[in-house]
Amino acid sequence: MARACSKPNPGQFWRLIGRRIVIDNESSAEATIVRVDSANEYGILLEVIQVMIDLNLVIGKAYITSDGGWFMDVFNVTDKEGKKIKDEATLTQIEDYIRKSLGADSRYIPSRRRSVDVAAAADHNIIELTGTDRPGLLSEVSAVLTSLKCNVVSAEIWTHNTRAAAVMRVTDEDTGLAVTDAERLERIREKLSYLFRGGNLSRGATVSSRTATTHTERRLHQMMLDDGDYEQLQRQAPGQSQRPNVTVRNWNDKDYSVVTIRCKDRSKLLFDTVCTLTDLQYVVFHANIDAKDNQAYQEFYVRHVNGSPMNTETERLRVIQCLEAAIERRVSEGVKLELCTNDKVGLLSEVTRIFRENSLTVTRAEVTTRGRMAVNTFYVRGSAGEAVDQKAIDSIREAIGHSLQVKGQAEPPEPQKKESPTWFLFANLFRPRSLYSFGFMR
Repeated sequence: MARACSKPNPGQFWRLIGRRIVIDNESSAEATIVRVDSANEYGILLEVIQVMIDLNLVIGKAYITSDGGWFMDVFNVTDKEGKKIKDEATLTQIEDYIRKSLGADSRYIPSRRRSVDVAAAADHNIIELTGTDRPGLLSEVSAVLTSLKCNVVSAEIWTHNTRAAAVMRVTDEDTGLAVTDAERLERIREKLSYLFRGGNLSRGATVSSRTATTHTERRLHQMMLDDGDYEQLQRQAPGQSQRPNVTVRNWNDKDYSVVTIRCKDRSKLLFDTVCTLTDLQYVVFHANIDAKDNQAYQEFYVRHVNGSPMNTETERLRVIQCLEAAIERRVSEGVKLELCTNDKVGLLSEVTRIFRENSLTVTRAEVTTRGRMAVNTFYVRGSAGEAVDQKAIDSIREAIGHSLQVKGQAEPPEPQKKESPTWFLFANLFRPRSLYSFGFMR
C-alpha cells in the first residue's frame, strides 16, 4: 500500500500539491517508488536527491518533470544491496526528511569561495582548503593542525586534475570544543594558507570567512568548481577506462538545452551531476534517469535561471567540462584503506605520515569519529600516481610494527583494468597485534 504524508483536498489542490510525498512499495517488485509533488523552486530537486543520498539510498531510475510552477519527481530507490526499502523507520525518515527539505528554510543558496576558511560552530571549527595538490599534502596539513593543538574530528578530502579541496572539522586539543580565540584562529589561517599556496603564488589558496554551513559534499563540488579543476582536463589515453560521454544540444522549439550523460554508474552519481547543474545556475525542467548493467544514462532538459537555453559554444563547452569533472571527482583511484581504531589526538597526522614515508599519496579521504572510535577511509596511490603494490603494503606493516593479512592483489597499473580492491585496517593501529585485514568491499 502506498504511503502519503499528506492528502490533497481537491478544492486546494494547487496549494497542497507542493507538499505531497507518496512512497509506494507495491507497484514494483524490484524497487521502492518515491513520488514527490511540490511547488517548484530553484534547487529543490537537489534538496530532494540530497536527502536520499544521505539516507544511503540508491536511485536506479528517476523521472522528473516541472513546468507551470510545480514539479513531480518519481524515484525508484533501493538500499545498497539492491533491495526494496521495507524497514518502517527508514520509510518514515524518507517522508520526514523530504518534507523538511521542501520547507521554506531549505531553499538553496549558492555559496562558492576559493579559500582557507575557518568558521566556528558550537562545538567545532570548520576549515575549508583549496589549492594545488601534491604528494603528502594531507600529511602536511594534519601535522600543522596537530602542532597547533587542533584535533581533527571529521574531514573529507577530494583531489582532481592537480587540484585539492578539503572540508575539515576540528576542535581544541585540550577542551574538545571549538577554538574561539581570534588570534589563534588567525594563526591557523595563516599557516594553512601558506602551506596550501606552496610555491605557486598565482593559484594558491586564499583566506575568507564563512558563518553558514553547507552540506559537505555539495560544498566540495562548489569549491573545486570555483578553483577551476574542470579546466584543461586530461584527455583519455589509449588503454584507460572510458571517460564520461557528455553532450549538449538545443531543442529550439521548446527553448531547452538537452544535456545527455552516458558513463559508468556509481554511488551518488545523480547527486553530483544535479549539484553541478545547480551550481552553474541551470534549472532542470525535465529529466530521465536510468542505470542498468553498471551503466548510467541521464538526460536533462534545462534552462538557465534567466530562462534561456545555452546560446553559445563557449557556454556549452563549459557545461560539458564541468559535468565531466563532477563525475570524475568522486571516482575512486587507488587502493581503499579503512581504519577503525580508538580515536586519539594526532591520529590522522600519524597515519598520513606513515603513508608519506612509504611513498603513498592520498587521492581521497573521509575521516569520521563515532563516539570514541575513529573510522577513516583513504584511497591511496604511489606518489607518482602509480598503483600500490604488495611491497608498499608490507612497508606499511613494517612501519607500524604489526602483521597485515592481505587477500588478493593490489590494483594493477593502467592499461590493465580490474576492480579496485579494498583493504581493511582495523582495530588500534598503534598497539601490538591489533592490525587486521578483513578482505574486500565494493
